[in-house]
Amino acid sequence: MDLQTVRWFLAVAELGHVTNAAAELRVSQPGLSRALARLERELGHPLFDRVGRGVALSPYGRVFAEHARRLVAEEEAARRALAEAADPGRGEVSLAFLHTQGPSFVPDLIRRFRRDHPGVTFRLSQDHAGPIIAAVAGGAADLGITSPRPDGPALAWHPLVTEPLLLAVPADHRLARRARVRLREVADEPFVAFRPDAGLRPIFEQMCAHAGFRPRIAFEGQEVMTVRGLVAAGLGLAVLPPPEPGEPGGPDAHGVRHLALAEPDAFREIGLTWADGRTLRPAAERFRRFVIAGPNLPRQVTDS
Repeated sequence: MDLQTVRWFLAVAELGHVTNAAAELRVSQPGLSRALARLERELGHPLFDRVGRGVALSPYGRVFAEHARRLVAEEEAARRALAEAADPGRGEVSLAFLHTQGPSFVPDLIRRFRRDHPGVTFRLSQDHAGPIIAAVAGGAADLGITSPRPDGPALAWHPLVTEPLLLAVPADHRLARRARVRLREVADEPFVAFRPDAGLRPIFEQMCAHAGFRPRIAFEGQEVMTVRGLVAAGLGLAVLPPPEPGEPGGPDAHGVRHLALAEPDAFREIGLTWADGRTLRPAAERFRRFVIAGPNLPRQVTDS
């Protein structure tokens, strides 16, 4: 059904006169009459009755008019929504990110971006690397902040932060007073690891393989705070990123000590990913460029 014709129908219904409606719509009166006749044939019912020199809605016309007004209103709402989506100063950004980047890193990015773009809204989700990559690849998220770099050519990637990985041990552990250890020194001890779909899991397993052993997993956790708590309880050791500034507790709080690892691969790269070749909405594209351009202050790998 042609919405233009539906608009013309509503104009005639409001004015009660084909000629006057044609003049207001700036179309020819014969062209308007032919369009209304086509609409009546399409619907299978007469929409107008002749009343003197004018017209009035027939019973069928009154029923159709109610739906026609909703059709036009929906089209106008869709156009407004599209205009907002095309406006980089408004619109919405769908962002998925790792749990560990929630306390300060992602909020700081959003805060600084919205300082210049207050009309942009964010739809946020936190998860592990696997679901984040799936959300970006499937279009459920515009952008993802994750680690490690996604495999395959479908997703683009830009590194943002190089983050050291530390060995978390209970405060009364035999190595707790050491500042730096090698992973093979704890090869025989149990570990609290992340689930297989977490980005840290393959990094941890690769580190252990390079150190010459296969880790014995006592428990698989989902969140860093849970894993730290289980380390404090003595269930096992864990390879973790350092707490973010906004995360509750300091680096050695709650009965856990965080020790530097001597392994050269004791780090992970946090980066921004998006679907290569998919057109981002203007607000999301502007946020993508903002994140890539910085100014970001990445935490560098250190020997401390």
